[in-house]
Amino acid sequence: MSQTAIYGLSTIVVRMLNFLLAPLHTRVFLDQADYGIISEMYAYVTFLNVIFMYGMETAFFRFASGKDPHDHRKVFGTAQGSLIVTTVLFTGVLLLLSSRIATFLQYPGHGEYVVYFALIIGFDSLVNIPFARLRLEQRPWRYFVIKLGSIGINVFFNFFFLLPAILQKPDMFGFIGFHFKQEQAVGYVFIANLIASAATFAIFLPGMRRLSVDKLLWKKLMLYGMPLVLIGLAGMINETFDRVLLKYLLPGTLEENLAQIGIYSAVYKISIFMTLAVQGFRMGAEPFFFHQSSSDNAPKVYALVMKYFVIVCCIIFLGVGMFPDVFRIIIGENYHEGLGIVPVLLFANLLLGVYYNQSVWYKLTDKTLYATIIPVAGAVLSIVANIILIPIAGYEGAAWSRLLCYASMVILSHMIGQKYYHVPYNVRKILAYFAISIVLCLAGLWLHDGLGEGSTSFALRLGLIALFTGFAWWLDGRSLLRRS
Repeated sequence: MSQTAIYGLSTIVVRMLNFLLAPLHTRVFLDQADYGIISEMYAYVTFLNVIFMYGMETAFFRFASGKDPHDHRKVFGTAQGSLIVTTVLFTGVLLLLSSRIATFLQYPGHGEYVVYFALIIGFDSLVNIPFARLRLEQRPWRYFVIKLGSIGINVFFNFFFLLPAILQKPDMFGFIGFHFKQEQAVGYVFIANLIASAATFAIFLPGMRRLSVDKLLWKKLMLYGMPLVLIGLAGMINETFDRVLLKYLLPGTLEENLAQIGIYSAVYKISIFMTLAVQGFRMGAEPFFFHQSSSDNAPKVYALVMKYFVIVCCIIFLGVGMFPDVFRIIIGENYHEGLGIVPVLLFANLLLGVYYNQSVWYKLTDKTLYATIIPVAGAVLSIVANIILIPIAGYEGAAWSRLLCYASMVILSHMIGQKYYHVPYNVRKILAYFAISIVLCLAGLWLHDGLGEGSTSFALRLGLIALFTGFAWWLDGRSLLRRS
């Protein structure tokens, strides 16, 4: 198995294991507001992770790619030494201000939430460079095992802390001194993550001794890495900021707004099937794109890859979007009212995959400035759209804002990219596939609503997927066989 495949597999497996927590959490937290707290806190974490790392991981890859092992160790020591100092500083500030921050976030009396996350972010920041070094040293299996172990510990302790609530046996682990208390359930989730993060840090700790910091090299790393913070923050705005805005833009009480965040975050988990497809594509496509770049036929190959990627993703869109009666089992009953936005979130993630597919143009032409401009433009639109739509439509407005954001990034990337690196995408055919899949999805949902959840409705919806697949095969599948 190639290294790219192993790294891709580790990412997918980690996401899938983390996905197992959604059925657990949404059945333990019957009050959606509690799940909303968890979702909001993790949204803040994504932003703080970018700030804590300040581009140092990418800078490490850039400067440690030489063949001299002494240079390799020097770059590791400098990058890791810098992160140790800043992480201790940033984490210390969060710990000292934990009560004030909790009050500012409207969680007075819960400064422990901030304490947990300060430590989680701190531990996670200190293992990113060691993980990067494993990739640089071409040790994918060790990378995979540690990643798997970390998420495994997190999942295990989530079930340990929360299973008594599911089984309604708060004292089932009383023999080792643990008694489940519902009022502390949110904290249990954070503690499970903290244990996993601390365990991962402990694995890498021996390699952090006797670090040597080169001041001149440190300046180079900072100059290279700091501009990447803007890219990272823009990406996080597009990915998670809507959950923060829901809390402050909705007209309800704090409890009501947190409940909306909880519902939105829970149903978003169902879109993981599209996310996994996009993630798997990214892992495999980038090496393939660079390998093909020297070929005169490369643009045509990229166009074909885009077309077949769209076809596969449209099938996933139909397979998940038309069957709310099947996929609702993933989340607890108290969250089912949000299932209507699943198709919107699925299609938004599909468009994000299209954007990643398109991004080959600025990587091959070294126009990486656009890797900043386009996400930042998307982030600005995302914020504006959320500000307008959330007060009107709640979490549905957040879902549509996400769709608009990724659609704008696709359009902007296509318009600019074709000027610098022309790829003959069959735009009309791709748009036709989009339109047909959307119409069929709406028809399938109409069948679900009109005929109920019986076998007739289920069979007809399967027939719609077969119709789309057959049409795509007739139009493009046979030509793919001829090429192979």
